[in-house]
Amino acid sequence: MTSAHLSAVVREVDNADQVSVATRRAAAISQFINTARELIGDPSQARRQDLEAVAHHLETLGRQSALFPEADFPVNEQYPAVVYRLSEETDGSFALYLSAGLPGKSVQPHDHTTWAMITGVQGIERNVFYRRDKTDDPARDTLTPERTIDVVPGNSVILGPDDVHTIELQGQQTGLHLHFYGRGLDHMPARVVFDTREGGSYRTFGPPAGIRHARISPQALKAALAEREEIAVLDVRDAGVYARSHLLFAVSAPRWRLPLEIDRLVPRRSTRIVVVDGDESQAHDGAHQLIRLGWTNVSVLAGGTAAWAAAGLEVFSGTNVPSKAFGEIIEHQKQTPWISSDELERLVQQGENIAVVDSRTPEEFAAFSLPFAHSLPGAELVYRIGEIAPDPDTLVVVNCAGRTRSIVGAQTLIDAGIPNRVVSLRNGTMDWLLTGRSLAHGRQTQLPEPSEGSKASARAQAEAVAQRAGVRRIDTATLRRWQDSARQQQRTLYLFDIRTRAEYEAGHLEGWRWAPGGQLVQATDEYAATRGARIVLADWDGVRALTTGAWLAQLGWDVSVYAPATHGPDATRVTGPEPVRVLAPDHPAPLIAPAQAAALQQAGKAVLIDIDSRAAYEKRHPAGARFVAPGRLSAFIATLPTDVSVVLLSSDGVLAGSVAAGLLRSAKPVQPLLTLRGGAQAWTAAELPTDSGSDGVVTGDDDQSYSPYLHKDLTLRNAGFEEYLEWELGLVAQLEREGHTGIALIE
Repeated sequence: MTSAHLSAVVREVDNADQVSVATRRAAAISQFINTARELIGDPSQARRQDLEAVAHHLETLGRQSALFPEADFPVNEQYPAVVYRLSEETDGSFALYLSAGLPGKSVQPHDHTTWAMITGVQGIERNVFYRRDKTDDPARDTLTPERTIDVVPGNSVILGPDDVHTIELQGQQTGLHLHFYGRGLDHMPARVVFDTREGGSYRTFGPPAGIRHARISPQALKAALAEREEIAVLDVRDAGVYARSHLLFAVSAPRWRLPLEIDRLVPRRSTRIVVVDGDESQAHDGAHQLIRLGWTNVSVLAGGTAAWAAAGLEVFSGTNVPSKAFGEIIEHQKQTPWISSDELERLVQQGENIAVVDSRTPEEFAAFSLPFAHSLPGAELVYRIGEIAPDPDTLVVVNCAGRTRSIVGAQTLIDAGIPNRVVSLRNGTMDWLLTGRSLAHGRQTQLPEPSEGSKASARAQAEAVAQRAGVRRIDTATLRRWQDSARQQQRTLYLFDIRTRAEYEAGHLEGWRWAPGGQLVQATDEYAATRGARIVLADWDGVRALTTGAWLAQLGWDVSVYAPATHGPDATRVTGPEPVRVLAPDHPAPLIAPAQAAALQQAGKAVLIDIDSRAAYEKRHPAGARFVAPGRLSAFIATLPTDVSVVLLSSDGVLAGSVAAGLLRSAKPVQPLLTLRGGAQAWTAAELPTDSGSDGVVTGDDDQSYSPYLHKDLTLRNAGFEEYLEWELGLVAQLEREGHTGIALIE
């Protein structure tokens, strides 16, 4: 970020009515780091005069004590001294920490092997500097105290790479001091500490155990979620673990997948992020990963989801909960009509005038469907229903796999005012199977192209609903202004093209993501993690963006639609699928070709581990491979013999490569760690042996919420259906206990 952009962010933060201490702190720290980077340049070549200039700016930061409240950086009798990471570059340079400690906290004489500087925020940190002299014993040196400086708010000390000092907190006040280093604490493998203050034997030592990040209490986070400031709550556990128990507005963002997903989930680097896990055991690793990836305003929920529940706050299970709860609220408040499986089959058998439309994705429809249904994804309903049910006397039945998309789809058509009677299929294909019926597999139905008359009618219907929901239209000038604001890190902007995959790939606006409208409503948390952000939908036809936007607005989002130009310089299109940017903060792991991996495996010298998707693994995987959820990968590798190679694989190798690189940096397995080049796809293309089934699954359903549809045992499947339906029906009561959700349905 440039100095001009950073200054704009700071001004925006200073002028905001409701801006958290965390955001103001992050802006001030970013400004300091930016200044330090400009003054010092290469941290390994820092000059004394440049360090002195930076120390002056560090003192200015330290004087802003209101940015560093003790509640955010706690210490107690159990943890009398804690180091909190505030900022760190991807390569580990320019690392800023807050050292917090109870009175009397002290550290034995040590060096840093890089330059360092310290200033005060609160309390007195006594620094004693020593001269280090060699002795005849190469393992023992003598130390002689030379000077003592009490570091308090307003002054600072600077240390060179070889300087040795001790620190000890004086007085009765909890100490809070900023420590700024040329390299991060976990990038100083050669620094030494002495046994006594007189010197003697010394040893190298590692970084402090459990470096933490600013913490936020459950009560404070609950209040923050109801405020206007943008905030993203990210749960960094594996998705299946998250599904068992999580906060309503926590988005599943497994730590090992962050390099692949964070840029799309939280595109603005200065967004306020709160990292969540079950008990605060994984959240700090996730926070560190985010900081290394470039996100600057990161804190951790104190005590995790367990502490949230202990505080009497509501905990949810399942996936896509805000959207699914939204569907239940729609049916509860609007009394969306429904039809049972028994009644639907009776009408079909009698040849009644009826059209059944399945509002899921075409891929889901092809997997299984009612034998007589048409595939018509949610965003397409108003746009194309006139071609499927042109007769106003035709009964329209909207169906999905469970409940949500049936309800939302039916109510979409009802709110649009189509002349037909519309109902949802109660409990979807789950109920169809529970009542002893069967489904079709592999079907595909073409989406009918609406006639000009149907388009005109659909546009009028969509426009009326969108206006009632408060969806705005914006022009090119407004869009460009908002894009500039997003680039300057002032406000998050999500740009979504909600048409079909084929339409998107045939030509879309550059920088716009593909998010089919029905899925954007059904699984909003998979596309946009920042609450309070702007969403703009590309309105190509005057129907689909408006109907999708109307539902998103009622979900509580700030939604607008933009009509792309059809000619001229602003009409430029790009083709192909949505590009995915993979962030790479770590050195890549070595690659191995499928044939080589197979030879090592056959010789007993390699173990293949799939870490991508249990469901995909069970369908097909390299013969002999295991499946392990990434969150438990380190523990599993530790159980393997040290003389075998570990080969990680994912569908295309991208996720496996990212995870392997992260493991080599942090966990450092003793076994050789490799990535299968091209992943499982390359293995299959090489016609190497494959297998199917769950025998090699090590970690159960940790990696994702396991769908009841995947059970081959019908008893287990039906029990899963009933459990799911009971869970979803109970969401309305849970939302009432939750309180503020931002959901507001139009009449």
